[in-house]
Amino acid sequence: MSHANARTTVHGRQLIVQRYQGGWKKAHIAAAMGISRKCVRTWIDRYAAEGQAGLQDRSSRPRTSPRRTAAEVEDRIVELWGRERRGPAFISAELGVPARTVSRVLVRRGQPRLAALDPMTGQVIRASKTTAIRYERSRPGELVHMDVKKLARIPVGGGWRAHGRAAGSTSRDRATRVGFDYVHSLVDDHSRLAYSEILPDEKGPTCAAFLARAAAYFAAHGIPLIERVMTDNAWAYRWSLREVITALGARQKFIRPHCPWQNGKVERLNRTLVSEWAYRQVFTSNDQRAAALAPWLEHYNTRRRHSALGGHPPISRLAPT
Repeated sequence: MSHANARTTVHGRQLIVQRYQGGWKKAHIAAAMGISRKCVRTWIDRYAAEGQAGLQDRSSRPRTSPRRTAAEVEDRIVELWGRERRGPAFISAELGVPARTVSRVLVRRGQPRLAALDPMTGQVIRASKTTAIRYERSRPGELVHMDVKKLARIPVGGGWRAHGRAAGSTSRDRATRVGFDYVHSLVDDHSRLAYSEILPDEKGPTCAAFLARAAAYFAAHGIPLIERVMTDNAWAYRWSLREVITALGARQKFIRPHCPWQNGKVERLNRTLVSEWAYRQVFTSNDQRAAALAPWLEHYNTRRRHSALGGHPPISRLAPT
């Protein structure tokens, strides 16, 4: 496949043909486009034989791979791996096949890593970070994601982003205590509507009060009912949200331990918060950064293009309120 700056993209190949049909000599075409005469002749001959389809990109995969591992050997590798559940080094010694070849065969055949399997039964017991299934709830409020992002506070006068690293770091001075801000966030799975607050901690009562305020914000923006709340397994979430969730008429759903990607929509919001709000510009005080959160959140919900929504903002999936 040709790259973006290649001289012989599909449009460049069409130009070769057009100039040749216009009476240009092949040598002149090659000189004008900075390519070889053989390249010009190749595309002209291919157009003559196949027409417009001959100018399209073709796969660079070879027609034959005589040195590829035989299918019978691949079957033996997979069979021995499934029966013994041992790594490439063991299989290599048993079958006389290089360990690297064994690894490539197992990946090509879609076999999971041994670390993800139960050593006794061979069943997959650990979630994978990658999945071919991308889920999205069918209506607003059916599922919301909740999480906290911890950010270091900005010292008075600005930190290293304002003055440069040469000015020194507050973390190296044990007498300096800047502390942390805890950015609590709630995201609707279907619409991606988001609500965030900067709070002094991530304790149970703080999380519960935030969820109540976030639910009120969602209700004011067209999501009057929250059915499920997904969180990680933090103590504050597991034991302090029950009363609020019950009052909302919702159910709580926990991700698997050590699998933060299952709460990926709010984790992605945390990344966006960091890159587009917290560290997008230089702030000279913590209050200045905190004051910029609400305007940015309004922009995120009403104007910022969201790739998962076809380039539309989250508010586009909600009924007018």
